[in-house]
Amino acid sequence: MKRNSFFLVCVIVTLLTGCTLAPEYTRPASPVPADWPTGAPYTETKAAASAPTATGLKWQEFFTDEKLRQVIEMALTTNRDLRVATLNVERARALYGIQRAELLPTVNAVGTMNRQRLPADLSSTGSAKTSDRYDLNLGITSWELDFFGRIRNLKDRALEEYLATDQARVSAQILLVSAVANAYLALAADREALTLATSTFQTQKSSYNLIRKRYDVGLASQLDIQRAQSQVDTVRGDVARYTQLTAQDENALNLLIGGSLPPTLLPVDLKSVHPPKELSPGLASEVLLKRPDVLAAEHRLKAANANIGAARAAFFPRISLTTAIGTASTDLSGLFNSGQGAWNFTPKITIPIFDARTWSAYDVTKVEREICVAQYEKAIQAAFREAADALAVQGAVNQRIAAQQSLVQAVQETYRLSDARYTKGIDSYLGVLDAQRSLNSAQQGLIGLHLARVANLVTLYTVLGGGE
Repeated sequence: MKRNSFFLVCVIVTLLTGCTLAPEYTRPASPVPADWPTGAPYTETKAAASAPTATGLKWQEFFTDEKLRQVIEMALTTNRDLRVATLNVERARALYGIQRAELLPTVNAVGTMNRQRLPADLSSTGSAKTSDRYDLNLGITSWELDFFGRIRNLKDRALEEYLATDQARVSAQILLVSAVANAYLALAADREALTLATSTFQTQKSSYNLIRKRYDVGLASQLDIQRAQSQVDTVRGDVARYTQLTAQDENALNLLIGGSLPPTLLPVDLKSVHPPKELSPGLASEVLLKRPDVLAAEHRLKAANANIGAARAAFFPRISLTTAIGTASTDLSGLFNSGQGAWNFTPKITIPIFDARTWSAYDVTKVEREICVAQYEKAIQAAFREAADALAVQGAVNQRIAAQQSLVQAVQETYRLSDARYTKGIDSYLGVLDAQRSLNSAQQGLIGLHLARVANLVTLYTVLGGGE
């Protein structure tokens, strides 16, 4: 009895501490510079060094507008794409559980009944005979003893695939938060542009009515009437265009949240939305390696690395065990009587001699690992490019806004002077018309730049691997 217990302990220890043939994992060197680009477009990068980094910063802390936070919360609850990503994680976890269970034996209770008739010429008694047999066994069937780590490596591969799927879910959640915020900000900007276009339309219509009266008394020409009419029609088209865009923005938001957004949560204009927090980019090498998509690529690389170990183990012997213990009897009533015990113990070893498919499968796993290395490096390079682009926008957008504001002020003054000269009869209406067009374009451009600034903050939060 003690000898059997010792043997069982040895088997368990061997299974738990057995060798693995997977190569030692080493993270590939980062294929991008350790620091962010420098130069004129990145002047704001160092200025924001005291701001918090995006890594680990929850979206509830990054977004300061209360209405926008409520909209994002709704999307995280009801968005179908995120729901699919979450279910994919659950499926990957279940698949990992299946693969992990391969390390453990499968124990089954089996009851059988067998009735057999032997003809006279085959019977030892020389006469036909009918026999019955009843068996009840508790046993293990084909349990592979994982001496060379084949099953453990497959289990590790399934674990890394599960972790990669979970990082894909995190990435999907961050992208959803970003998409909702950008759609919300676009709606706010288009509503502000619609308000400006409507106000401009009323102003142009009033100007047209004034010119019409001047024309009726002979103080304005037919050409002035037509020019004023052309400006009214142009701005009326802008009103229709921004009316369409605001409706499409609302539709996009409704799709993202998976329902209908209450009107009370819709933004009035861009100026009424509290902007997100300023962010510090940190160090490129530290930030990018923590991005969910980069982490997912690394987990897939680790899975490919573990798969090499499983392929190597296929070249070594495979040992399996089948055993059962129970009772047997010719009568069902005597199945549990004393002395009816039965058992069997059947170890099996399979030694591979020649199988060309094994070598090809091993080559496949090595190539797959190289593919995963390239994909991992590509993910880092793409992340660096996205973050560098966002930092370039951050460095230039404030200067562009300042220049656009100065342009708006200059064009407003030009419009005022042109209108005064036309009213006094010094100049034609063409100068007023040009000033009106320039002013409308400059004001709409300023709204677009304000949108670009806050939207870039959202982009920066996303590409720097913002928290869940």
